[in-house]
Amino acid sequence: MRGVSDRSKIIFLMLLIIFLGGIGAFWLDYIGIVKLSGFLDPLRGEPELSMNASDDEPSLIEKEEFGKEKEKLQERIEELDKREALIAEKEKSIDSEREKIEQMKSGLQLEQKKLEGERNKDAGYRKNVMVLANKMANMPPEESVQIMVNWDEPLIIDVLRQMDADSEAAGKMSITAYLLTKFPNKEQASRIMYLMTQL
Repeated sequence: MRGVSDRSKIIFLMLLIIFLGGIGAFWLDYIGIVKLSGFLDPLRGEPELSMNASDDEPSLIEKEEFGKEKEKLQERIEELDKREALIAEKEKSIDSEREKIEQMKSGLQLEQKKLEGERNKDAGYRKNVMVLANKMANMPPEESVQIMVNWDEPLIIDVLRQMDADSEAAGKMSITAYLLTKFPNKEQASRIMYLMTQL
């Protein structure tokens, strides 16, 4: 009974050593110190062939679809670039038209100011003509002629016309024809009378 017990102990210890050795070998393989894959590959047999390669690399269909999507994206980008260029061109044209309108507006404003200035100037001139006509009508004819011969002919004509208009408005006879007979330069008097009938 004692011999059987020792033999059992030996067998148990041997099994324990093999078990611990196997665990140690797998542990060493796990941490990378010892590679057991070379010893275990013949026992595993040939690996099963994989029919689905989608995990490794894209298939031809996927490549074609990717290429088509890429082409569509490129066409879309080109279309957007064309639209952007067209919008930029239109904006440039609009800016040019706006600049022309601003120039025209500035020109019209200058013309308006010029016309207003001329109107004011003309109004002042007409007022002076009316004042001079009133004074010449209330002065002795000889003195009026002595003053008028020193004026420019356009002013003489305008004053004489105003005197005619004032006399007509007052229902009186105008003295402008008499004043012209008093001019020392008869040619000038004739010319003024002619221009009064023509202008």
